[in-house]
Order: sequence, then C-alpha cells, then structure tokens
Amino acid sequence: MRITRSTFSTTARRFGRMAGLLGALALPVAAQAQTFASLPASPSTLPSGSAARPIAAWVTFCERYTAECAVDRTEPATITLNPATWNTILAVNHRVNRSVRAVTDMDHLHLADRWDLAEDGSGDCEDFQLLKRKLLAEAGLPRRAMRMTVVIDEKGEGHAVLTLITDRGDFILDNKTNTVHGWRQTGYTFIKRESQDVQAWVSLGRVTSPVTTANR
Repeated sequence: MRITRSTFSTTARRFGRMAGLLGALALPVAAQAQTFASLPASPSTLPSGSAARPIAAWVTFCERYTAECAVDRTEPATITLNPATWNTILAVNHRVNRSVRAVTDMDHLHLADRWDLAEDGSGDCEDFQLLKRKLLAEAGLPRRAMRMTVVIDEKGEGHAVLTLITDRGDFILDNKTNTVHGWRQTGYTFIKRESQDVQAWVSLGRVTSPVTTANR
C-alpha cells in the first residue's frame, strides 16, 4: 500500500523527534566504534569551485519540494559537532539505511532518475540521503550545512551522498554503509554538490559529471 504524503509527514515528524533522542540511546554495534572522541583531529574539507549544472532530477524535485531545496543564509554554514549531535547523525544514518528498501528508479518507477523522499518506503541513493537530511533538519541540524552531493562510486557510476559540513571536517552519509566516513575515506571521486549560498550547484572537481544518480 502506498503511504500518503500526509501519513509520511506525520511519520517523518515522529522520526525527527526520535532522532533527537537516539543520541542518548544505545547505538547499533557497528556504530558504537564511531565515538565522538575517535573523530580525526585534523579536519578535512572538500574544496568547492565554480558553478555546476545541477542533476535534472534535482530540478524537478525542487519544484515539488520547495522547502527541501531552499537556502536560508541565516542558518549556520557548519554543524558544530558534540557527542549528542554525532550520535544523532549516526542513528539517523543507520535507521534510514535499515528502513528504506533499496531499488533503482527504473525498477521502482520505470523512470531513469527521480528524486524524492522515499514516501512509499523504497528508493535509490538520493532518496535515502534526502530523507536523512529532512530528519536531521527536524532534529535541529542546519539544512544549509547538509548538502546533496554527486560522486562517481567504486563501480564508476553516478551516485548521490549527503555531505555534512562540520567544524570537524566534511563527513559523508551514504546508503551503502552505516559508517559515517570523512570524505577522503570514501574512495569516491567527488563531482559537485549543492551550493550553500543559493539554490544551485558548485563543482568539486574536473571529472565529467554523470547524467543521473540512479543506482541503488
């Protein structure tokens, strides 16, 4: 049965409130080793460059979910990490990865690429990350510091991840792993991400951009 937008909104709000509490609860075993104290002492940030062409499916997504793409320049541009915030990030990343069924847009919707919030409980890479950002924003993290990002993955395919821009460096949320890596540890080639200043994208490298991010 397809979950309605109203039902999903209620569920997401409940999940957002839960995310704020999860930091105080026991984390999954795989995440327990990722303590705040274990974060790298030397922050590493992704260098951004000139304007880049956005993924076409993102443009359509922004027409349907205006608030999810809006840039509020009064928000902090970085997340100030502390143990509670870090645990919330780990918990939301793990819970979304566990609860959403991974399926390509072609298999799921018979479309090459569509970005949404996994309203029916299924989605591919970008849907996972968009849902994580929504829930983390509802838990109090600044949306402006959480940027959708396009990479080339280990298979040489286009893939979407969520970059968290923090005072301890840039970290990546990914549906392929429950571990929250620093961007250098992912092994990905970073192409571009959403701008922090306007509703647009900026380049992160010189590699040709993928047309879609439609893998699972």
